[in-house]
Amino acid sequence: MAQSKTLSLHPLPPSAGYFEPCQEFVERVHIDSPAILAMTDLRQQMAVNIEPDVSIEWALQRMKSAGVRLLFVVNPDKQLLGLITSTDIQGEKPAQFRQGLNLRHEEIMVRDIMTPYSNLEATDMSDVRQATVGDVVAMLEKVGRRHALVLDRDTDSGNMAIRGIFSASQIEKQLDRVIETVDVALTFAEVESALNS
Repeated sequence: MAQSKTLSLHPLPPSAGYFEPCQEFVERVHIDSPAILAMTDLRQQMAVNIEPDVSIEWALQRMKSAGVRLLFVVNPDKQLLGLITSTDIQGEKPAQFRQGLNLRHEEIMVRDIMTPYSNLEATDMSDVRQATVGDVVAMLEKVGRRHALVLDRDTDSGNMAIRGIFSASQIEKQLDRVIETVDVALTFAEVESALNS
């Protein structure tokens, strides 16, 4: 048996932090680059969670401190209940929710404006492997969203699970161009308004 080396323990230096999972994004991508280069892979970077019964102000602060614009809303057992984004919090949803309820902005809870699990959609990892960044941009622009989820089979459980997230903000940095999702969303809203009038 080879002789083992002696390991010794030392006091921690002042203000020592700890490592966290970190995904290094390719600094620049092109429209024809593989889509996976623009995906946040949850095997390499932890999803940031929030509980449904906290204020949207707290959720926004959590996003800022974590450097993200999307939180998974989970119950105490870490089951996914939905998603909340910075657009949800800073957009029209809070004003629409509190109409007639006599609530202050800070009294609105995450559960009140999150997108519930039943309304979530995702693309499949097998399709992402065949796609380009341009395909992802086209999808985000078409549906008028700033995020898209990616499903894959979890090899440990055999179940489908959220493997990744595409973020328009991240892709904008990598492409050095704006992704026009807001205008499309407004167009859909205008169409819906026209149909209802």
